[in-house]
Amino acid sequence: MKKMIAMILALCLSLTLVSAFAETAEKPVLKMGTNAQFPPYEFYEDGVIVGIDAEIAAAIAEKLGMELEIVDMDFGAIIAAVSTGKVDVGMAGMTVTDERLQSVNFSATYATGVQAIIVKEGSPITCVDDLYAEGASYMIAVQESTTGDIYCTDDFGAENVGKYKSGADAVMALLTGKADCVIIDNEPAKAFVAANEGLMLLETAYAVEDYAIAVALENTELLEKIDAALAELIADGTVAAIVEKYIPAE
Repeated sequence: MKKMIAMILALCLSLTLVSAFAETAEKPVLKMGTNAQFPPYEFYEDGVIVGIDAEIAAAIAEKLGMELEIVDMDFGAIIAAVSTGKVDVGMAGMTVTDERLQSVNFSATYATGVQAIIVKEGSPITCVDDLYAEGASYMIAVQESTTGDIYCTDDFGAENVGKYKSGADAVMALLTGKADCVIIDNEPAKAFVAANEGLMLLETAYAVEDYAIAVALENTELLEKIDAALAELIADGTVAAIVEKYIPAE
C-alpha cells in the first residue's frame, strides 16, 4: 500500500512539473527592427524602447501569441534586416515606397505622418513654396534613407541634401549653419523645436504619408497574420488609443 501511495504521489508530482513547464514555456518571438530616435513613435525611456510603434507591435504580438523583442539599429539598415531575416518586421514610422516594395512587403496602414520643415527663426524659408522658388538653392538636412531623404533628393537633387544618421544630427546641422532647414516627420520635429531655442516649424507641410509594417517578401503567412491582428486592433480602438496617448488631439 505504501509503495502504491508513493507511486501515485510521484506521478502527481511529475504531472505538476509537466504542467508548470508547459505554462512557463517560452512563447515564439516576434523580432522588430526599429530606429529608436523617432519620438513619439520609438524612443528610449528609462533604458527601454517605448512609443507608438512599440506599443502597437506589442499588441500585435499579443494577438499572435508571441513575445515582442525590439532591436535598435540605423534606420537605413531596417529594410535589409527584414529582407534577410535578421528581424521579422520593421516598424519605424516607415512609409511604403516603390523602392522599398522591391525588397519587402508592407502591412495595411496604421498611422498617418506629415513631413514637416524646421527652420531657424528669421529664416528666408517661410513656406514650402520657398524651397521650389526659381533660383532657390537651400541645403536641406534629412535623416538618411527616410522618405524625407528620398523625396528631397528627387525634388532638389543630391547636391542640396545633407544626409545624417539621425534626426538629431540633422537638427544639429541646422543649428550649426551646415543646413538651411530640416525635413522630418512632424511629431519628432515638434520635440526638436521644443528642445532647441531659436527653431520653428513652418505651417505648411512638405508631404503627407501613411505608415505601415515591413515584412519579408517570402513571409506571406506572417504578413496575413499581422494584417488580421492589425484590423482587429484598429476596429476595437486599440490603435487609436495608443496614438492618442502619445499625440493628444488638439
